[in-house]
Amino acid sequence: MNRHICNLISNINNGQLAKKSFVVQAPKKSIKKVLNVLWDEGFISGYKVSIKSIKIYLKYKNGVPAITLMKNISKPSLKVYYSLNQLWKTHTENSLIILSTNKGIMSDKECKKKNLGGEPFILVK
Repeated sequence: MNRHICNLISNINNGQLAKKSFVVQAPKKSIKKVLNVLWDEGFISGYKVSIKSIKIYLKYKNGVPAITLMKNISKPSLKVYYSLNQLWKTHTENSLIILSTNKGIMSDKECKKKNLGGEPFILVK
């Protein structure tokens, strides 16, 4: 996980706390992949890519942010890996784990469907 993902996490957390309608992030391929997962799972309203930036539209339900918590699981100083068995043991009914696998970045639900394990790097509630 690189510093761009850490920056994305803090930008979204701070934007949700400040009740902003959107936040701006530098355009990177890894960030686009994470945003695709967040959009597919319904945590953001969408995003718009331009040459110099990505505008991320935050989602609210009755004034309450859709993302209440977004944090790192695996860090450069402490790597964590989940096998498929460990992934099935996680209870994520109200949350989402974004994993980096050998098939790309995907959610825990997709990993369970495709029978893949990987490095979990973001927890979203």
